[in-house]
Amino acid sequence: MYNQDFDKRRLKPTNSEPYKGVDHEQERDYGPVAAPMFYSPTKVSNNSFDRFIPTRLGNNWHTTFSMISDSNKSMINKKARENNAEGNRDGIAYSCLLKNELLGASIEDVKGQCEERRILSPLAGKNLFKYTTPTKDRSLLDHSSPYSLSPLSAKSQKLLRSPRKATRKISRIPFKVLDAPELQDDFYLNLVDWSSQNVLSVGLGSCVYLWSACTSQVTRLCDLSSDGNTITSVAWNERGNLVAVGTHVGYIQIWDVATNKQIHKITGHSARVGALAWNGEVLSSGSRDRLIFQRDVRTPCTTPDRKLGAHRQEVCGLKWSPDNQYLASGGNDNRLYVWNMHSLSPVQTYTEHLAAVKAIAWSPHHHGLLASGGGTADRCIRFWNTLTGQPMQCVDTGSQVCNLAWSKHSSELVSTHGYSQNQILVWKYPSLTQVAKLTGHSYRVLYLAMSPDGEAIVTGAGDETLRFWNVFSKARSQKENKSVLNLFTSIR
Repeated sequence: MYNQDFDKRRLKPTNSEPYKGVDHEQERDYGPVAAPMFYSPTKVSNNSFDRFIPTRLGNNWHTTFSMISDSNKSMINKKARENNAEGNRDGIAYSCLLKNELLGASIEDVKGQCEERRILSPLAGKNLFKYTTPTKDRSLLDHSSPYSLSPLSAKSQKLLRSPRKATRKISRIPFKVLDAPELQDDFYLNLVDWSSQNVLSVGLGSCVYLWSACTSQVTRLCDLSSDGNTITSVAWNERGNLVAVGTHVGYIQIWDVATNKQIHKITGHSARVGALAWNGEVLSSGSRDRLIFQRDVRTPCTTPDRKLGAHRQEVCGLKWSPDNQYLASGGNDNRLYVWNMHSLSPVQTYTEHLAAVKAIAWSPHHHGLLASGGGTADRCIRFWNTLTGQPMQCVDTGSQVCNLAWSKHSSELVSTHGYSQNQILVWKYPSLTQVAKLTGHSYRVLYLAMSPDGEAIVTGAGDETLRFWNVFSKARSQKENKSVLNLFTSIR
């Protein structure tokens, strides 16, 4: 039977303590009578309601990059550096922009990626979300000008206006190709060199030809066909007025290119001379007879030879350090030696290569840094700290390393390869990332020389072609630094 008084008593408000609410586990134990059916948000007192419901509308949940722990942050930065290549600057800029707008970062420059440090509680480093009460000053986000038409913050606008270094483009095709008939396909020879006077010398068969990069004029320097001899190496001196010519029978000729005359003939080697290196007026020569000779070309007949004998097979690589204090030699015995001016024994010996060491290059930017490359069974470019005698980095190129050359203006180097890729690679040091890969030669790229301005290289191969490539750029001033101590640039 319906009872109206009972319903009125149920809905009538009382002055008793309001219902505080129970958890779900306790509510399951209440019977149908004890558990109330209706609850009205009737205000009982000035500061109390029938139940407490926390409000979250005024809180700002900021996902801040700075609140990630330092260990996780370093891991994130490491992965970001690995995933973002140097050329992908657009992706890096976009990532920084998102951090500014969504994570409250203060990155103003893509290169630096500087972020403002914020004062955090001791436990904030372990939490990704931050719960704060609403304030008028939102310090985590930068306010743009009220008159700005951009929806981005001031930091993001400065980020987008920051100067960006233009990505260097390396052409994949040579800018010049010259025919080089009778250019020998022999790994142990060095038949191409570029002088400081911008003249290229090339040994073709029994002749040496000079090609002027300024006038494109070709002249024949010498012809040894009458002796049944062939050219095995060529090398310019530092001034670019003398060229040394190594021959198959073992003697060396010194030619004055201004008068087109032979001024010296040096004997002593009993086999072909495949490597030559100048140090002022001293010429170093490496031969198949396993010896290295050093002679002063001004008095070749009266000055005794310095004979360096440590290699057990043919010497195929010779390079003097930029300060002219150390000579690096590589041979077919897989050995790399470093010599000084005062001892007849090598001061350092490196035996890590597994094949012949022909490719040798001293860094002009890092004192004592030497790079070397191994042959077909090795395929590695290795770096050595000759100041301490310790090996440094190593990279497997996947093919025979024929030549190495450092850039004159940046910490980059170029390598040429033979079996089986026949390619040219440009590397960035010390990251050892490939900047460019150039192809075009159909035979091993056995010969390499760099232009005097340091921008272009020329490569030669058994396909009897010389190819010219623009691989390096001048990072410094276009004007050559002139010193009063350099006698070759002053009028006497």
